[in-house]
Amino acid sequence: MKKMKKISMLIMLFTITFISCSDDEDDVITVPDVTVPVVAKATFNFVHDWDGTPVTRDDMEITDYTYLFEGEVQDIQIGPRFRYLISDITFTNAGGESIVIEGHNLIDVADDKNLSYTPEMEIPAGEYTVSFTYGLKTEDNIDGAHADLNSASFSVPPFLGGGYHYMQLDGKYRDSAGLTQGYNYHNIRAVNPNMPDGPPTFPEQPTFIDVNLGSIAITANTAIEVKMNVAEWFKGPNEWNLNEYNQLLMGKSNAQKMMNENGQNVFSLGEVTQ
Repeated sequence: MKKMKKISMLIMLFTITFISCSDDEDDVITVPDVTVPVVAKATFNFVHDWDGTPVTRDDMEITDYTYLFEGEVQDIQIGPRFRYLISDITFTNAGGESIVIEGHNLIDVADDKNLSYTPEMEIPAGEYTVSFTYGLKTEDNIDGAHADLNSASFSVPPFLGGGYHYMQLDGKYRDSAGLTQGYNYHNIRAVNPNMPDGPPTFPEQPTFIDVNLGSIAITANTAIEVKMNVAEWFKGPNEWNLNEYNQLLMGKSNAQKMMNENGQNVFSLGEVTQ
């Protein structure tokens, strides 16, 4: 009898100890929920048109486009060269904080290269105002600084300030006599046309363009279509007179400023897919 009583007491003591330890263990292993932020990469797809008519490598030098100059229809072709530079893609959240993806992409429409661009840098998923620079900002437009642009022969000669082109757009047009002529619509930073002897100087007005695509939701697999209406380079707000402004435009400050003004409405946001 004493033996049974002793065993019962041992069982009760074991049970109390187990319950007590279990309560302690519950306190120790309780872990708050942790949400892991989703990171994302955005892909930018560049497409081109002339007032709605596609401009692709297959259209080069065979498609006639038109625009009005002083009420007269101007015929123009694009190619054999059409390439331009974008840089510093920026994602700005609602709080005004910005993530800048440093680097650039040289889009070559004639060679069908780099029409799709996916920066390596990942950003937190969310809603952002998305923008980029057409061309290069002054602090990045340093002569010889970018090996890939050097090898692509995208440099500007030192006597015109060095650095790099923003765009090279070549083609043909019919002049006022009805003859076919070539044009080189080359966009760079504007050089002072009245340069004294010595290094080139530049006007205060920069000629790169900050392009704002608006608010876009960025998820793990977001593709952003960036549209360029090539016609805008020639028609607004400055109607482009190819009989006057056709070649050797890189040394003409007024021509570069006109390109900057016309380029303000060239880019727009296309389709966004997730």
